Amino acid sequence: MNAVSTQSEPETAADVTELAKRALEHWGIREGEPELLKFRENAVFRVILPTGQPAAMRIHRLGYHTDAALRSELQWMGFLQSAGIATPSPVATPAGDLFVLVSANASVQPRQVDCLSWLEGRAVGARGVPLDFTPEQARQVFTALGRAIAHMHNVTSAWAPPSGFARHAWDSDGFFGANPNWGRFETSPFLDGPHRELVFQAREKAVKALSEHERSARNFGIIHADLVRENVLVHDGAIRIIDFDDCGHGWHMYDLAVALYQNRDEAIYPLIEAALLEGYRQERALTARDIAALPLFSALRAFAFLGWVQSRVEGDITRDVGQRMSAIAADVVIAYLRGE
Repeated sequence: MNAVSTQSEPETAADVTELAKRALEHWGIREGEPELLKFRENAVFRVILPTGQPAAMRIHRLGYHTDAALRSELQWMGFLQSAGIATPSPVATPAGDLFVLVSANASVQPRQVDCLSWLEGRAVGARGVPLDFTPEQARQVFTALGRAIAHMHNVTSAWAPPSGFARHAWDSDGFFGANPNWGRFETSPFLDGPHRELVFQAREKAVKALSEHERSARNFGIIHADLVRENVLVHDGAIRIIDFDDCGHGWHMYDLAVALYQNRDEAIYPLIEAALLEGYRQERALTARDIAALPLFSALRAFAFLGWVQSRVEGDITRDVGQRMSAIAADVVIAYLRGE
């Protein structure tokens, strides 16, 4: 299902907290209060399981994913964790369900709710906040991240998804089709005349480049697709990856481009990019053509952001934030158009 949907009910923190309380009983939790951590695409709570272990409970946005797509996400996460990738794993209910459907009352469409194992760690950073690593620390973190991404791609390439596995694709249709994964950038209110024309020219360049780009088991498979700073944790020097909500089928280079996107304005960006690619190469080969396509995949991330922003303004983000994020994305797209 397309990841863009109308604003769902319930809409307030109090409403989703009430849903979380209703969901607790499915996991046999009868004491304690769910602690709201994040209320954006999904509402995320910290809960304590009957074993005494913490877990992350997610209440999913209505219409964000089909049941089959959510089940597939959880199946892939479970496989990655079993293969030695440091990710959360699904916590099934005592009845064996990976997720349940919960509603506030009989007249309200139920919401998908799941629980994931808790991972300790410090996020690499936050959107719009300069990194606080020394150059050497940044080199170590992004080299380790490159290795972790390559390891994830390696084990997934050898995995046979179960019957019924269904996730969206980060391909040409996923970015530029009639119903893109993150929304249509063409309707963005944040593109002025000159920028709009250049962005549209860049789209034509990107569509053509994608149509000619290799797509094989070597460079295309199931990817995380949202390796932003907040979704990469560092714990005791090791990398942990969270938030697989946007995972799907796509080019491996897109994962690397996304991991670099928020760091473009860092003074040490060349070091960060070199470290990430070097770490990846330590585990999985990259060709010269792969590296040459990095600006294309960075532009694709920017196109996706332009669609995401315009579909969420006044909901998940303010107009001021939407304007800033759109201006950054437009600059990335225009730089790609000009070959910069």
